[in-house]
Amino acid sequence: MSETARNASGDPFEDVRWTTCSLTDFCELYWESVAPRLEADGRDPETHRPSHQWFRDEGLRGFLAALRRHHDRSFGDFWREDLGLGDDTGYDWATDHDETLDALQAFLDSRRSRHSLRESSIAAKRRRLNRYVEAYREANDTDDLLSPVVRDSDVPTHEAVHACYAAFDWLNEREYGARTKLRVRSVVDDWYQHLVGRRLAAVNPATGLYDEFKWQVEETDPSQFSPDHVRALVRAAESPRERLLVVALAAWGLRANEVASLHLSQIERDVAEDDTPYVTFEERKNGPGEVNLVYGLDALDARLADLVGDDWSGYLFPSERGATAHVTRETVWSWFRQLAERADLPEEIDGERPSPQLCRRFWYDTYTSVLESVMEGLEDIAAEQGSDDPRVVLSNYLSAERSRKVRREFMRQELAEVFETG
Repeated sequence: MSETARNASGDPFEDVRWTTCSLTDFCELYWESVAPRLEADGRDPETHRPSHQWFRDEGLRGFLAALRRHHDRSFGDFWREDLGLGDDTGYDWATDHDETLDALQAFLDSRRSRHSLRESSIAAKRRRLNRYVEAYREANDTDDLLSPVVRDSDVPTHEAVHACYAAFDWLNEREYGARTKLRVRSVVDDWYQHLVGRRLAAVNPATGLYDEFKWQVEETDPSQFSPDHVRALVRAAESPRERLLVVALAAWGLRANEVASLHLSQIERDVAEDDTPYVTFEERKNGPGEVNLVYGLDALDARLADLVGDDWSGYLFPSERGATAHVTRETVWSWFRQLAERADLPEEIDGERPSPQLCRRFWYDTYTSVLESVMEGLEDIAAEQGSDDPRVVLSNYLSAERSRKVRREFMRQELAEVFETG
């Protein structure tokens, strides 16, 4: 590896064939080509983790890109897990500027403690903030987001605003979806306002984004079933049975008759560490099938705690009377409509009375949104492959298992934002 890692041009990786490099090879390249440059800068390569900006300044960004492309490794993961350096177990932010990192973390900590947000919601805000941090770094060639806005800054206000706008121009050029950019804008505005409110910043450069960037997102039609309707159902649920009812319909996407006859034996939770629990069906509309339970196992456990007993039949919605051991489809519809009335849902949604079918439609809509988010996350890799279509990466460069895992994690986060902010 030492000969391929060096050449006369000054680029130590010019002749490296990344496709043949194992993680062991990447470790050797780090020690042979990256570490000496750190030492030349007066830094200890065993304790000083180089920043994204340092790799950029040194012309070594190809190392990071290849590491992510061929081994799905961020440099933070590589530093900890493969090089075994340090005890850095924190989030892999797109900045190494200490003051910026402190300001980002303080904002999230305040939202966690003072807004009582769940960890899944904090993770979503952190992910969107980090997308802005990356865009800011790429657009402005710096990962110091704090100095331009602090009180007594030498940077004129108009330049601080321009740098913020430039980051969103970068997002536009990357063709992120309008919904994603709106979400990023919202949390960025909140972050800067947090800094202003605590007198850590003199200006919020994101204020004008609402007028400057007119991203067109199809407005939510109040006549259509939306996440807000699901949140209302979650808030109205008064028992483990009602909570599981909403989860099974809206988070698992099950049909009313499937919910009615759901049995504990159908739930498979004994899966590999990296796999997802699922519910199985011997007979379904389109034949036998499985549904991944990416969210809602806590609701299932709460329901089981209510049911377990010597005379329990194993059905999650047992019938107290009737010809079958479980409730009927009609009972599920009745329960749902009682809950919808208590949740004060509109009398008509999508031109019909609220029903379990709308929850299943919500599940499909959410999954479609997840696929869009996955595509956005693959755009950088697609660009490195010379493609404008991230679906090329999804089909050609990610294993089927990895592709499923990515989709499931995005789905879990989307569902958590709905159910845990109810």
